[in-house]
Amino acid sequence: MKIIMKSLAALAIVTLISCGGKEEKKSNDIQIGQKPAATEASADSTTSAASDVKPSETVDLTNKGIGPIKNVELAAEIDQAMAAKGMEVYKTKCMACHKPDKKFIGPAPTGILERRTPEWIMNMILNPEEMTKNDPLAKALLIEFNGSPMANQNLTEEEARQVLEYFRTL
Repeated sequence: MKIIMKSLAALAIVTLISCGGKEEKKSNDIQIGQKPAATEASADSTTSAASDVKPSETVDLTNKGIGPIKNVELAAEIDQAMAAKGMEVYKTKCMACHKPDKKFIGPAPTGILERRTPEWIMNMILNPEEMTKNDPLAKALLIEFNGSPMANQNLTEEEARQVLEYFRTL
């Protein structure tokens, strides 16, 4: 019994130590009243250094991304049944990191179709690892969102298309 208690105490201490100290790194970089210094990572982004446009706000309607989706045809009217299925997929697979109307761990999808091609969106959903390694805009988004990579939820192309249709309703 003593061994179990000592083991649990040691595990608790190790857990507490591993979670601490991260705030200190962030607080030392920026002082009140000063702008953050440019970093090497920001030089790699798709926006110019002189621009104040964040990658999440950058409009790029030519990039189709990297992945299996080469062409997506969107009907003039939103398919409400497909959008409803997409909303369910979004709620179960995406809401842990994405809130519809605000920045969270990942960007908000509201208005995404005004900034990205449907193909880029679906490729990001289906192929996030390769996108963040090889797509300049996805790389810049990774930097903007503090290096939090998008988790591959292993959605099918049909589910990704349903999520895309849901995004059209936002």
